[in-house]
Amino acid sequence: MEKKKQSNLSLLLDYAGNFKGLTFLGLFLSAIAMVAGMLPYICIWLVLRDLIAVAPNWTEATNISRYGWMAFISAFGGIVIYFFALMCTHLAAFRTASNIRKQGVAHLMKTPLGFFDSHASGLLRNKLDGGAGDTETLLAHNLADIVGTASMFITTLILMLVFDWRMGLACLLSVVVSFGAMFSMMGGKNAKLMAEYQEAQDVMSKSGTEYVRGIPVVKIFQQTVYSFKAFEKAINDYSAKAEHYQGDICKTPQAINLTFTEGAFIFLVPVALLISGSALASGNFLQFVTNFAFYAVFSAVISTALARILFAASGMMQADTAMGRINTVMGAPVLKVTDDPKIPKDNSVEFKEVSFSYEGSDHKALDHISFRVEPGETIALVGPSGGGKTTAASLIPRFWDVDEGSVEVGEVDVGDIDPRVLMDQVAFVFQNDRLFKASILDNVRAARPDASIEEVEKALHAAQCDDIIEKLSDGINTIIGFKGTYLSGGEQQRIALARAILKDAPIVVLDEATAFADPENEVLIQKAFKKLTEGKTVIMIAHRLSTVVSADRIIVLDDGKIIEEGSHEQLLNRKGKYAAMWADYNEAVSWRIKSQKEVR
Repeated sequence: MEKKKQSNLSLLLDYAGNFKGLTFLGLFLSAIAMVAGMLPYICIWLVLRDLIAVAPNWTEATNISRYGWMAFISAFGGIVIYFFALMCTHLAAFRTASNIRKQGVAHLMKTPLGFFDSHASGLLRNKLDGGAGDTETLLAHNLADIVGTASMFITTLILMLVFDWRMGLACLLSVVVSFGAMFSMMGGKNAKLMAEYQEAQDVMSKSGTEYVRGIPVVKIFQQTVYSFKAFEKAINDYSAKAEHYQGDICKTPQAINLTFTEGAFIFLVPVALLISGSALASGNFLQFVTNFAFYAVFSAVISTALARILFAASGMMQADTAMGRINTVMGAPVLKVTDDPKIPKDNSVEFKEVSFSYEGSDHKALDHISFRVEPGETIALVGPSGGGKTTAASLIPRFWDVDEGSVEVGEVDVGDIDPRVLMDQVAFVFQNDRLFKASILDNVRAARPDASIEEVEKALHAAQCDDIIEKLSDGINTIIGFKGTYLSGGEQQRIALARAILKDAPIVVLDEATAFADPENEVLIQKAFKKLTEGKTVIMIAHRLSTVVSADRIIVLDDGKIIEEGSHEQLLNRKGKYAAMWADYNEAVSWRIKSQKEVR
């Protein structure tokens, strides 16, 4: 366990990069500041010593003023030094958190795109962003307090045993009680509770994101938060774990800890009474009183030191848990990149005995399928839901890698093509393409950042977006989702098509691209398709069979297997699965609600 903590701390400091030295400087200054902060207590004791020595002739204590200035200078100096210490640690902490976020996002950019289908965006964000935020407290405060408190504690321990070891040990009894209370809260089996608490927080964040996205459905059907069982359960689990840890685990030990650390004086008084008789008998009573004054003053330092240790220990636990969450993101599988990349010869696509199963499933989503799409050919993948259409199309740009067989682009296995080159070869248009909260210009330019404004405008025109641009006050510079500027689903799809047209990739994959479009937008989208697919190799996925009638070939997938293949007319003549689907489709298209008169 210690090794894991050490490696996590070492890894965290590595994220600081060039700011690691600033962290160590801050820790050094914190140690000096804490020692300087103890000098006023020594000065107070010196004042008491001199006053007791000359009592009742107080005027003979000539060094009082000098001790006062020493206390002021050391206290003020300690504050200034501690300020600079925290400046150093905060700068390093902010840069470390920033580097964690940047490196985390950079790592996620290397993962297969299919990874995000099985890992909720809210959960990933909370692990990375929330984990990075939790490390800030450790680096900015906790480490400085640990080092500073350690130096304070060592100095205090030495001073406690210098004058009278018996009264010193009495004061340190509160430390033993405090450490016992802290261990009962954070040690042993309770060390795992923080990880469980953070996991419950992650699940609640994920469920909360899903609930917010589902609010329109909840409102339409007049439901409440309790109808969203996953969110309700996540809240209750998080609440139960928080209450269990704070109430059942921490309540009694923390009460004991605060009682004895804030009242460390209660251990000192009985011991002082026991040894006062021998001090009086030996004639050293004045020295005894002076020593008692010293320990009475320094007992106040103990509660401050232990409070810092408790706060720092809690921060260490939280940061260690946070690093575990960050490491799960950093440990996400990375798309393998070949050391000897090859360039596709053309824009053909071929599946050779491809089998694929999703993680955790014992059922094959694709089962030894083989087909070839010639350059410039248009094929359609159709079939019942769950048949494997989208899965097959997703293997082309390596959203996932195949389990068996191979997918080739330009007669080269996609695994032997550099991912950037492969993504340049394929334009993917989804049924629910999302736009960024940015200008239309930047949304379209996402496909090719170096494109000129004229090229973007040409792509928008080809995607039938002229009417969208005309109605916006700022034209292509209008920011979507800002000041009430929103686009319909069909309009967003046309902007996404403009992005694909600007990319000008030789292979185009259309995944139910007109699924959410109204009739007017669908007509415009179909016109945009003609421009997008000119001279391209096209793989279409559709449930609206009317959109695939003109395809060169139609491949029917069912339960991960190819059951039919041919043109529209050929498949109808075979009177198989496709013919049945076509009949069902035409019946659905002609279906209408009958009036009450027609029913009668």
